[in-house]
Amino acid sequence: MPLKQLLDNLYASRSPRHLANDPLSFCHCYADPADREIVGLIASSFAYGNVKIILRTLEGIFAALGPSPRRYAEEFDAAAGLATFAGFKHRFNDGRDLCALFLAARTMLEEADSVGEFFLGLDDPHAEEITPALTAFSAAILAFDYTEVFGTPAPPADSYFRFLFPSPASGSACKRLCMFLRWMARPADGIDLGLWPEVSPSRLVVPVDAHIQRIGRFLGFSSRKQADWRMAREITAALRQLDPLDPVKYDFALCHLGISEGCDGRDKARCLTCAIAPVCTGVPS
Repeated sequence: MPLKQLLDNLYASRSPRHLANDPLSFCHCYADPADREIVGLIASSFAYGNVKIILRTLEGIFAALGPSPRRYAEEFDAAAGLATFAGFKHRFNDGRDLCALFLAARTMLEEADSVGEFFLGLDDPHAEEITPALTAFSAAILAFDYTEVFGTPAPPADSYFRFLFPSPASGSACKRLCMFLRWMARPADGIDLGLWPEVSPSRLVVPVDAHIQRIGRFLGFSSRKQADWRMAREITAALRQLDPLDPVKYDFALCHLGISEGCDGRDKARCLTCAIAPVCTGVPS
């Protein structure tokens, strides 16, 4: 069976079970697109590490925000936020970093009325790829004044807030930001949200997590060992050959071969029942 047909079948096999095991699920808990956008920004920012820990972290955050995360961001008070999230910790990030993220969201809302409009103000829709806009987006957010949270305009050296907004210019794969863009820009299909139709899905870059890194190499999409921006672009270019208009449509299904199906490239019995086994070079001998 051709690779495209296998991946199209895999795309069609996505299920609510997969979504429930993904940080994107929190966006689907809110009906208002304005809430979904803010939830997406927060959920994608902390989508690193073990998925069970990610989901637990996000449950704790959203439980504290009340019924409307958009309203919480609009009305964010740094002193109150620092008190609320004083004990917050997600691996590298602490409560100050989370509050700085809320302050960044509030600033974007004040300047452009939505995160999407703020991003679009930095984007050239005629650019072949999203790289320049993503670089500008991270730089603009890191240039905000964070005195309310940190006591200094820029995040101090002991803060990991900058970790939340990497840049393609540094070579980072920018996995979490690419994932946020996928959630926002891809058409609503039961998984992604279609909130930013002005951003063409054809210009997106695949979010490279450990699963996409491994599976992408098994499928011959990239020979690189390091998950960096070059690898992300190589995998995206390969997927673009299969669907020029929507190359990252396959991302959710491929990464959930690992997240939800347990693919690790070491279990032969599991590999032989995998949907992409006929074209995967990672099946153990």
